Amino acid sequence: MDFTPTEEQGAAQELAARIFGDLATHERLAAAGTGTDAELWKALCAAGLPGAVEEIGLLGLVLLAEEQGRVTAQVPFAASCAFGLLAVARHGTDEQRERLLPGLRDGTAVATGAFPPTGHVRAGADGLLAGAVEWVPWLRDATHVLVPDQEGALWLVATADASASVGGSVSVEPVELTAPWAAGRLVLDGARGERVGGADARADVLAMARVVFAGLQAGVCAGSLARAVAYTSVREQFGRPLSTHQAVQLRAADAHMDTEAIRVTAYEAAWRHDEGLPAAEHALTAAWWASEAGKRVVHAGQHLHGGMGADLDHPVHRHFLWGRQLDAYLGCGTELLAELGDLIANGEAS
Repeated sequence: MDFTPTEEQGAAQELAARIFGDLATHERLAAAGTGTDAELWKALCAAGLPGAVEEIGLLGLVLLAEEQGRVTAQVPFAASCAFGLLAVARHGTDEQRERLLPGLRDGTAVATGAFPPTGHVRAGADGLLAGAVEWVPWLRDATHVLVPDQEGALWLVATADASASVGGSVSVEPVELTAPWAAGRLVLDGARGERVGGADARADVLAMARVVFAGLQAGVCAGSLARAVAYTSVREQFGRPLSTHQAVQLRAADAHMDTEAIRVTAYEAAWRHDEGLPAAEHALTAAWWASEAGKRVVHAGQHLHGGMGADLDHPVHRHFLWGRQLDAYLGCGTELLAELGDLIANGEAS
């Protein structure tokens, strides 16, 4: 295994870090409230970062997602790249790729995925979909949503398409989550979807998304820890900085090791995927670390800020909210561990 970024991956990560760092400031995030930062999304797309994902692969996308998580940037970057650009590039037909990828590359189209197990969607023989998914991240920003039906098939639905010709509808109802992800409740009533990929498409897209969101969690944790280190280095207690106290050092060290575990497992899963190696087990492992260790890190970051960590307006609290939301979105540790156990027990692990 070699996780050293290629020249293209390194350049894309450096550019992403600069754009996220310049625009996803605490002041701008506070002003955005729970909505998406349209100016930041425009800047990312103008720089060609969504389109670059096709060239830099899943590992490259994980690197970019880290930079988004590091500053908790409120844009649908990770979701649109995972559920839209990579999903269509890998599993779409030639016609679908030609029609859909240009918009996903330049940001005029935004995709997300209705993958949390919070609803049931049925597909009829005529390709019409019915059902609801209780919450979908960044659904309010999306022009397209990738929906798995109860049989595991994937369908791409245009959220603005009322399907009037067949009397169906697509409804998006705003939902507020723990983190400001512009989420919504998706209701499909005879809505028309277009099939994406074959029988293996759902498992592949789910594995990719888990790895991408694990990378996002690695960035969230790294940002939380960096803030805690900076704060405890200047905040004094009993006449010396908090960072000189052994208990603080040990808590920060544990958080650092957890963050690195999330990062390295995400890198490994992404690398294996890019190399065409079996990666389902590794994607679950990365998601488990992101869920279980991610909780510990963002709690530590908040606790190391003392009373300031309880301030809802403090930047570190945003990392706490994102970390807890990612834990819930990835499926929570015990659920992921159970799925991984089934994979191993059935002899499907690599």
